[in-house]
Amino acid sequence: MSLRRVQVTDFRCLHSAAFELDPRFTLISGANASGKTSLLEAIYVLGRGRSFRTRRLEHLIRRGSDRFVVFGEVDSFERRVSLGVEGSAAGVRAKLGGDKVKSLAELAPWLPVQIIDPEIHRLIEEGPSRRRRFLDWGVFHVEPRFVEDWQRFQQALKQRNAALKARLPRAVTAAWDADFVRYGECMSAARARYVELLMAHAVTSARNLLGMELSVGYRSGWPRDSSLAEALQHSWSSDQESGATQVGPHRAELSIRLNGLGVKDRISRGQQKLLAAALLMAQVKLFPADSVIKPTLLLDDPAAELDNERLTTLISEVSAQTTQLVVTTLHPEFSEFGAPGLQYRIVGGDIRTA
Repeated sequence: MSLRRVQVTDFRCLHSAAFELDPRFTLISGANASGKTSLLEAIYVLGRGRSFRTRRLEHLIRRGSDRFVVFGEVDSFERRVSLGVEGSAAGVRAKLGGDKVKSLAELAPWLPVQIIDPEIHRLIEEGPSRRRRFLDWGVFHVEPRFVEDWQRFQQALKQRNAALKARLPRAVTAAWDADFVRYGECMSAARARYVELLMAHAVTSARNLLGMELSVGYRSGWPRDSSLAEALQHSWSSDQESGATQVGPHRAELSIRLNGLGVKDRISRGQQKLLAAALLMAQVKLFPADSVIKPTLLLDDPAAELDNERLTTLISEVSAQTTQLVVTTLHPEFSEFGAPGLQYRIVGGDIRTA
């Protein structure tokens, strides 16, 4: 299963662009500010329902327009399934196979998309919420029940926080505790299992890209020596004071160490990028080679971010995986991944066959 066709309308600098993708390798070249990254961003939005560059929806809508539309078709079991995402002042709406989705998370199983871009270091540099999103995307694809557990937990958290903010009596707030604990513990257990799987692959990638020993652990978001139910009871006073739930998987974090030391503020920007790339590659490796789902890996001008040695190592690792590659580059000659099945040139937002 892979993405075969994309159509973009009024997205960033792109007025209208339609193109086919090769199931193995598509290369898109063009000058800076020509729209290469915007094309990758549109593909990302199609699989995630959100951008990797901004949280502000209005930044995605082409100036002078009131909405953007990204449409795609995925080959699956000898048929094509359509995906569509529309963004406007009313928010983001999506369709799958022509039907409206209840949650944007429903897009993920049909288009598992990941990106290595110039801002990849933010996975390491920024706060826990980014790493939780990274983690949850991976768990979605190996734990079938995770989406339902995640959605039910988020609903319980939302209702519980609303009750806390409104200063409602404890008995009213506690009405959501059972679902919060039940689905929160299921979520956390799935995440912990996934981190173990991720670690097995990430260690090798980090060793190859950084020459350092990586360890990754999962912190659940509540004290180790108590259950989530007990932690919730003990945090009542602080929850009431802050108007929000202070413990639970929404407070979880990844513990990342290189050569035994925590990475926060201890490694360079270049090392952060390589570490993040190692973690992303580990996620890609977790998709079995015989799986009907083929992840789509987007690489935004990788030659600009890595020296020749590290680029060669990354290319070697990427090439060994069963992925659909979409790579952007300044120059049309980029043979490191072999000959592209399809190749395009983008000029001023217009995409053309190269």
